[in-house]
Amino acid sequence: MVKARSPNSPLWKDMLRAFAAGGLICCVGQALTALFGSLGLGKEDASAAVSVTMVFLGVALTALGVYDRIAKFAGAGTLVPITGFANSVSSPAMEFKAEGYIAGLAAKMFVIAGPVIVYGVTASIVYGLVLCAAG
Repeated sequence: MVKARSPNSPLWKDMLRAFAAGGLICCVGQALTALFGSLGLGKEDASAAVSVTMVFLGVALTALGVYDRIAKFAGAGTLVPITGFANSVSSPAMEFKAEGYIAGLAAKMFVIAGPVIVYGVTASIVYGLVLCAAG
């Protein structure tokens, strides 16, 4: 019954928008890498500077309410890059900031991203142990 009443999703349009948005975010990252490289940073330092800049941009756009509008248009294309992670950390924090800095902002900051961080750290430890045992 739900399937019959639900409108069909414009799958190809959604995929194209996600691809374009994710690609645009990656192009911005590549342009920043070239910019930081031209300013004299080595490849590793430029990559680190790009990561910090992209996280800052993700949080800033979230704080201004722009990232949510982009995500509404682009869908999953905004969730995959590093800016999506910054958005997932900063969104809950901003939502609960009225409850105070400790009980609201600090306590809720990792509501969404926390499990992802725990899983990533655990998976990397397990992967490292497997590589050590194999090698």
